[in-house]
Amino acid sequence: MLNNLKLDNVLFLDIETVSQFPDFSELDDKFKYLWGKKAEQLKRNNPDATADKLYSSAGIYAEFGKIVCLSCGYANGKEFRIKSFYGDDEKILLEEFADLLDKHYNNNYSLLCAHNGKEFDFPYIARRMLVNGIKLPEIINLAGKKPWEVRHIDTMELWKFGDYKHYTSLELLAALFNIPTPKDDIDGSMVGHVYWVEKDLDRIVTYCQKDVITITQLLRRYLGLELIPDTDIVII
Repeated sequence: MLNNLKLDNVLFLDIETVSQFPDFSELDDKFKYLWGKKAEQLKRNNPDATADKLYSSAGIYAEFGKIVCLSCGYANGKEFRIKSFYGDDEKILLEEFADLLDKHYNNNYSLLCAHNGKEFDFPYIARRMLVNGIKLPEIINLAGKKPWEVRHIDTMELWKFGDYKHYTSLELLAALFNIPTPKDDIDGSMVGHVYWVEKDLDRIVTYCQKDVITITQLLRRYLGLELIPDTDIVII
C-alpha cells in the first residue's frame, strides 16, 4: 500500500476515550453486572482488583466507553491542517466526523492512518457510530471487504513487519525516529482523570492533536521524507 502512496490522499487520525460515567457507582444495575463480568477477565493480571477499581480502564472498551475527542490531519498544499471533533456529546462529534468522511473520503483512493488504528481507533469509531445510530461511512465500514480492499494504514502494524506479538508505542517510535514527542503533558492513562475530575477537555484536545502530528511525521519517516516543519502545521 505504501508503494506510490500519495500523502495528500491520507487522513491521519487519533481518538481519546473515557468511561461512560465518572464512577462505577453511576452505572445502572444491568451494566454493573456486565462490567463485573468483563472485570473478571481483567482480574487475571490483577487478582486483587475489584470491578469498581477496574472501572477506570473502561474507556478503552467501546461497549463501556465513549469518544470525547477525534482529531484528524490532512495535507492541503504546503500546509498540514489539523481539525478536531470534540465535546461531551459523542453523537454530535461522530456525526460531524462521518459527514467529513462521506463528503471528502468516499472514494477508492483515500486512506485513513492511525497508530494501532486497526486494533483500536478504527473499530472503536465504527462501534460507537453504530451505538449512536450513525450510518457507517464507506471507508470505515469493513463488512464484506477483502483485506486488500481495506484502505487503512496502521503505523504500528507497519513497524511489526509481520511480528504479531510485538507492540511498540507511538512514544517509543517518536523517540527512535527523533520526532518531537506528544507525551510532554499527559498520556492516555490520564485522559479519564483529566476529563472527569479536572474537566479540562481542551487539554485532551491538544494532546490528541499532538498525536496526529506525530503519527503523520512517523509515516513520513517510514517513507524517508523530511518532517513537516511546525510553521506549516495549522490548527483549524
